[in-house]
Parts: sequence; C-alpha cells; structure tokens
Amino acid sequence: MTEYKLKVSPQAKKNLKKLSKDKRLKSKFETSIIEILQDPYGAGILKFGDLAGVYGYDLYDAGTNYELAYTIQKSGNELEVFLILVGRRENFYGPLKRY
Repeated sequence: MTEYKLKVSPQAKKNLKKLSKDKRLKSKFETSIIEILQDPYGAGILKFGDLAGVYGYDLYDAGTNYELAYTIQKSGNELEVFLILVGRRENFYGPLKRY
C-alpha cells in the first residue's frame, strides 16, 4: 500500500481551525482526511476545466455542504496530498480558482 504524506496550505489550515470549533464537524474532517490519504485517487472527484488536476471531496454536516480540495504531487521519492482549500461549498470555487 502506497503511503502519502499530507501538506496543508496556510489558507486550508486557517479554515480548518475555524471550522473545527464544532467537535462533530472536526471529527468528520479528520475522518475525511484519513480517507483521502488512504486512497487519494478514489476518495475525491477529479475536477476539469479551470480546476484540472484538482480533486474535490464532498462532506455533509447538519444540512451544510463542505468541500476539501487537494492535489496529488510527487516530491522526490515521496507522494504527497496537498490540501489546497477547505470550506463551505457555497463560496468555495472562487477562492479555489485564485489559489
């Protein structure tokens, strides 16, 4: 089984901290990140167009849609999952395209 390292952008780290004040939601984000690290190609949906090469993982909690955006990169001999952005889906794609 291939092991992936996790790298997190400053914006994703900031958003995770803000959204993780709710313990149930924090637990769901942690579970989602573990699932992504176990199978990054199968966990998310590959985007296309302006976001080609970016994977999106959907998460639902209490009637709100959240999204985690990541890429899969090779750094030397290591494979990395780079978490680009985390947030509510309603205002997600504008900031993601600017990243």
